[in-house]
Amino acid sequence: MSAAAPAPVAEAAPRKAGEATLARIHLFDTTLRDGAQTTGVDFSLDDKRAVAAMLDKLGIDYVEGGYPGANPLDTAFFANKPTKHAKFAAFGMTKRAGRSASNDPGIAALLEAKADAIVFVAKSWDYHVHVALEISLEDNLDGIRDSVATARAAGREVMLDCEHFFDGYKANPDYALACARTAYEAGARWVVLCDTNGGTLPDEVGRIVAEVAKVVPGDHLGIHAHDDCGCAVANSLAAVEAGVRQIQGTLNGLGERCGNANLVTLIGALKLKERYNRRFALGVGEAELGELTHVSRALDEMLNRAPNRHAPFVGASAFATKAGIHASAVLKDPRTYEHVAPDLVGNVRKVLVSDQGGKSNLVAELERIGVTIGRDDPRLSRVLEELKEKEAQGYAFEGADASFYLLAKRILGELPDYFEIERFTANVERRYNALGELVTFSEAIVKVKVGEESLISVAESALGPVNALDLALRKDLGRYQSLIGGLRLVDYKVRVFQGGTDAVTRVLIESADETGERWTTVGVSANIIDASFQALVDSITYKLMREGATA
Repeated sequence: MSAAAPAPVAEAAPRKAGEATLARIHLFDTTLRDGAQTTGVDFSLDDKRAVAAMLDKLGIDYVEGGYPGANPLDTAFFANKPTKHAKFAAFGMTKRAGRSASNDPGIAALLEAKADAIVFVAKSWDYHVHVALEISLEDNLDGIRDSVATARAAGREVMLDCEHFFDGYKANPDYALACARTAYEAGARWVVLCDTNGGTLPDEVGRIVAEVAKVVPGDHLGIHAHDDCGCAVANSLAAVEAGVRQIQGTLNGLGERCGNANLVTLIGALKLKERYNRRFALGVGEAELGELTHVSRALDEMLNRAPNRHAPFVGASAFATKAGIHASAVLKDPRTYEHVAPDLVGNVRKVLVSDQGGKSNLVAELERIGVTIGRDDPRLSRVLEELKEKEAQGYAFEGADASFYLLAKRILGELPDYFEIERFTANVERRYNALGELVTFSEAIVKVKVGEESLISVAESALGPVNALDLALRKDLGRYQSLIGGLRLVDYKVRVFQGGTDAVTRVLIESADETGERWTTVGVSANIIDASFQALVDSITYKLMREGATA
């Protein structure tokens, strides 16, 4: 016999906007569980704690930490609750067929975890029940019913992720609905509809969710969308329109295959689009919204991933304008080419300098990087001419602010001559080491002149000639050495500007220092080592400028 429908979990009173009461949308983050399945992503225990704290501060309602009992890392993570405000959720399977939930070791591990909520995953597609689980449809329903009731009796908030729900509904709607209804009647606070294969389209999601809402109230329904058709965000919003009040997703859309619904994008849309912000409230406040760009990039930094420059709301190019006519309009009124103000999400507007732009672009971009010059200053034309000539050679300053800053300062006569490169060499040698192993080493020699003093430095590296040059160049800069002690190279990108055997190579180097500040420099040459060395020299010169060094 099915249990009575659960009483609603106590929640904070909904906020009001004017006279209208706003319905509450609950955000559920699964970065640390589903997002951890991303190719190349591995969270350490410290990483998990840091991400959980970041999500907690952002105003996320639920943080799913992983699968306690499945591996030592997740078990250790659930030894102590890492959030102060967000509910901490543990993920696991419903009970195995042929045993009771009270005698299932997986459920025991979930109940032992220091978690506020337990998320069970269960099949809701009859095909999977028969083929993957090899049990009867009724046994699967019994597993849902018994598992939810057991966790609820233990005092936990309970959710059921209905895996493959949309595919299951299309194949056998009665059975998919039976899975959702069984979980709800057994006491589940949330019944989450999962588009596990990511192949459902927004109109299908809206139609199916509307049907499910006739069986399970919308304020007990959630959506968990994958992005295999590029529709995860759209599907999540379509589900909200159809009645769901919990959205599951990940920071930056992490997740296996094509990823999960991107919570960063969803937060931006829900908070800033009138269609949603006049009807719904989030746990994310205005101040937290202003940290959205920082949170997104901090996660990528932690994972040593290059942030997506074109990500909605938070990408470095999200509010960047390049074409001259567009840039001129943006300078007059940003609303001409911006759907929201960038500062609302902690981002910045950029009017890019390029051979497609004119003086309006240039003046605005120079001001952004801290160079003030009047529109009638004759030096402005020289900067523009030099810029266009450089870009014709293959330089790209859109992503290399530091090199652009140095170029402008040089033409304006404000760049000190800190040091002069007299010569450099870089060699690569493949040899057998003392253990008889075949290894490759690089050696670099750099001769610089600082004032009247000539300095020669030598460095060896197993990481390649560019690393050897970097080490040699920073080994001894005389009186400037103390100013570059915290400088390090953090990213290195190579692009071919022109194809063929006479290809021109563009190198972008991202550097950082002890303060955490980052900057990017560019070098161009037919020789990749020469291009790299140009970017390395610019990086050091920019650091010395920032430190206020004098020649």
